Formats: sequence, C-alpha cells, structure tokens
Amino acid sequence: MRPPAELFDLTGKVAVVTGGSRGIGREIVKAYAEQGADVVIASRKVENCEALAEEIRRTTGRKALAIACHVGRWQDCDALIADTVQELGRLDILVNNAGVSPLYDSLAGITEELYDKTLAVNLKGPFRLAVLAATHMYEHDGGAIINIGTIGSLLASIDELPYACAKAGLNSLTVGLAEAFAPKVRVNAILPGAFATDISKAWPQELRAGVGIPLGRAAEPEEIVGAALYLASDAASYTTGASIRVDGGVTRKVAG
Repeated sequence: MRPPAELFDLTGKVAVVTGGSRGIGREIVKAYAEQGADVVIASRKVENCEALAEEIRRTTGRKALAIACHVGRWQDCDALIADTVQELGRLDILVNNAGVSPLYDSLAGITEELYDKTLAVNLKGPFRLAVLAATHMYEHDGGAIINIGTIGSLLASIDELPYACAKAGLNSLTVGLAEAFAPKVRVNAILPGAFATDISKAWPQELRAGVGIPLGRAAEPEEIVGAALYLASDAASYTTGASIRVDGGVTRKVAG
C-alpha cells in the first residue's frame, strides 16, 4: 500500500483546467500545482489566465501556461489540446470546468441564441475536449478527466433550465466516456452545489445565507479541492464513471 502523500502526488503530470482563472477553477489549478503538476490555465480572457500562471510559477516553481480558449468553439478546443501537448509534452489531467448559465425572464422568452450558447459552452465543448484528451491519454500513459457539473443537473429549476439540461448531458458523457476509454483513462464528474464565487453575487440573499442547505451555508471555492485532487490522483485508481456531489447535502432544488 502506497502512503497517502504518494497517492495524491501529481509530480510529472500535466493538467488542463478550463475556466481556470477564477472561482473553483482557480482553486483547482492552484491545488494541482502545489501537488507537483504543471498546469494549463484556459479561459476566454487570456490576461486573467496569464496573471494566475505568473503566480503559479512564482509560488510553486511549476510550469504554468495560459491559453485563450472559448470552449464553445471546437477549433479553440482542438487548439487547446494540441498546444498543451506541443508546449508541455504530455497531457494527463483534463478538468472541464468552464461553464455559463445566462439569465432569462421566462422559459418562453429563451432565445435560440441563448439556448445554443448554453449548450455549446456546457456540453458541446466539453465533449470535444474530453474526446481529444482521452484519445491522447489512451495512446500514451493514461490519465484522468473530470467534468465539473452541477447538482442542478439532478434537481433542476425553472431559473436555469437550459444550463441544467446541458449539465445533465455532461453526466451522461461522463459515464459513456468512462466506458469508451477504460481501462487507461478514468472519467468522473463533480456536482457542486452553491459555491460563493463571482456568480453568487447575483443570487437571492437566502441562497447566499445557506437557506435550504443542510450544512447551513454556501461553500467556499477551495472546498472543491478535496474531490478534484482525489479524482485526478492515483488515490482514485478504481473510480470511474462516478459523479461526486459536493453540495452541502441538498435534497431539493434551492432557489437561485
């Protein structure tokens, strides 16, 4: 039996995190680098990625690469995987974290543009990235893919229905890819609940206060790290096709 410190060690690995410059993506990037991984930080605003990459290089000594990527565009997804392998020589971990949940006034008022944008960022892009990454991993040393979903994919509300539908598709993608690329590539999902990120500033006060959440509060972004480290590491060597809820124990949809 290997000691826990060794099981969670990511030294020599390369991890790509989309939506990695802020919120829970930022905390995952920092945790992976602190555990020894070189990291690729991807989002639409490359300047934010570069600022975090500089911090990672300074504080951990790991390689950190910033890449502009709109995950709703397949050509950007293709370039992200290709550039990662070209610049860092390998790809071991992919975290599909980028997401978007646009506001709307009513279900009937949802435009085709809003719907298509929501599905593109939350499902189409992650599909392409995961397939490309898993193919590379399978042909080399294996790896791990982590899809960041939402508890809303199981407990959907009218306030975020296109988003919930897309993330429900991500749950199915997780299971399907786990089978398709076994045994060399593990594919799992994390289903967060209410996390106090930039997005939470638009939430109703009761949600921010933790009303309806058994643990009585929203989570801090760093509280995603335990699940994200586990699924990326050798500690999860027998875990694939799983969805781990990190939601404070909710049993019904909390308004928000």
